[in-house]
Amino acid sequence: MSNITLQIGGRAYTVACAEGEEAHVSALGRSIADKVEQMGGGHSEARQLLFAALLLADELHEARGRPGAPATAASSESGAATLEAVAERLEKIASALEG
Repeated sequence: MSNITLQIGGRAYTVACAEGEEAHVSALGRSIADKVEQMGGGHSEARQLLFAALLLADELHEARGRPGAPATAASSESGAATLEAVAERLEKIASALEG
């Protein structure tokens, strides 16, 4: 396992990932950071991360529905696993912020 630090919404988050997945997880973190930045301030950190995850999930959903979009079992499983990992992380962050 490796640990990497993601910069999202002006905060640093250290997350674990499999060896060799650092660049991929960093790119996912940048996607989330971009969504948080697009929304601007005015929301709690947990809400910003939740909305960013929802926006990314919506983009994934729309991409899957486009004609000619790959809908293989592997891509669906990979996307679902990524969304699940993001959702779990968001739940942990929200719990930490509330507690």
